[in-house]
Amino acid sequence: MAIVGSGPSGAFLAARLLDEEAASFDVDLIDRQATPWGLVRGGVAPDHPRIKTVARRFEAVLDSGRCRFLGGVEVGRDVEHADLQRWYHAVVYATGCPDARSLGLPGENLAGCHPATDFVSWYNGDPAFRDRTFDLSGDRAVIVGNGNVALDCARMLLLPPDELSGTDIADHALEALSESRIREVVVLGRRGAEHAAFTTPELKALTSRFGVTMPRDELAIDPSFNTTQPGHRAVRNMKVLRGVARAAPTEAERRIVLRFLVSPVEILGEDGRVRGLRLARNELHRGKHRAILARPTDATEELDASLVMSAIGFRGRPVPGVPFDERRSLIPNMAGRVTGDPEAAARTYVSGWIKRGPSGVIGTNKLCAYDTATLVIEDALAGQLDHEGVLDADAVRERLEQGGARIVDTGGWRAIDAAETRAGADEGRPRRKLTDRDELLAAAGA
Repeated sequence: MAIVGSGPSGAFLAARLLDEEAASFDVDLIDRQATPWGLVRGGVAPDHPRIKTVARRFEAVLDSGRCRFLGGVEVGRDVEHADLQRWYHAVVYATGCPDARSLGLPGENLAGCHPATDFVSWYNGDPAFRDRTFDLSGDRAVIVGNGNVALDCARMLLLPPDELSGTDIADHALEALSESRIREVVVLGRRGAEHAAFTTPELKALTSRFGVTMPRDELAIDPSFNTTQPGHRAVRNMKVLRGVARAAPTEAERRIVLRFLVSPVEILGEDGRVRGLRLARNELHRGKHRAILARPTDATEELDASLVMSAIGFRGRPVPGVPFDERRSLIPNMAGRVTGDPEAAARTYVSGWIKRGPSGVIGTNKLCAYDTATLVIEDALAGQLDHEGVLDADAVRERLEQGGARIVDTGGWRAIDAAETRAGADEGRPRRKLTDRDELLAAAGA
């Protein structure tokens, strides 16, 4: 098996296949990054170390002897999809949704306006984002969107340096954030408070560490748009938010302002840089299939800010040679089996966000991966994966290297991991991430 993408969806899938007793699988985890585990390493905020402990389960997969990591390999650059189809009995894409959705607003290209995913990749040490810069010289930042990614970014912008210095945050980000002058982060939601996308634990973590405030008039629930049931996340969120709204205005040095029923209609600039946003007050209405949508009114306001981030969702990225649904930005599939062009879809599967869309948490991806694994196992036992031309492990690696790939294998990743944890231990940190590709390759070679 080739599993393209070594994040939670790919790693859980590999674990399930290796546990199968009715069939014997050998798995190659192929990733364009030089390091494995996807968003566990590159997406989870540094101040959430407990979430990252799932990587121990993934490391056990590599310890099995029947799964290897092949990092630094990108489909479409170092190898083609058709090659993988020939070399392996089957191919699974677990590549996630790495691209940010655009705001589509005037001024979005001004300096100081960024996708939140760029900020996350920067502070988590992705080599491709190491040299990005974020204007932290002002006193206010605005985040458009109110999911967990938005709250992660708000926290990271305001956490004191002494709380970040004991984490695995990238060194360049720690240095920049230590000098940040931002003291207020405004988080914007286009719909009502009851429709916020963040989870209650993330909201509680915010209120326990910072001064959090919100306008009382933006908390009101319109009964005609309230679809929540007892036990629903929104009910739990509203309980916390009511406490926030009732509280006296915070005098905390670092504070977060939660806004609802507002949307940016323009990013305002001066001398090519962000200076603020023009916001419209929204009203709710029913759309197609009774979806609750926000519609801007004529009531507007301006909000000063030197930094704007958009956290309004993710898009899947096409893989050359693999069918792709541009409208949904996913690989088209039927419950995990890729559909579309029969030749390109043959013995090809999907798992995770690129299969179902960017929703859920790590546990959701585990269930999704197990569902795809069930299909793979069924097809293997039925003999539907058999074909001529399958290569052994050594031959696959030789072909990849002939294609120009600079492979970081399992041993290379172990060397990187050891170097990072050793460097971190000297400073009382879980690790000091290597954030330069050449440094990663050098550590892997060592």
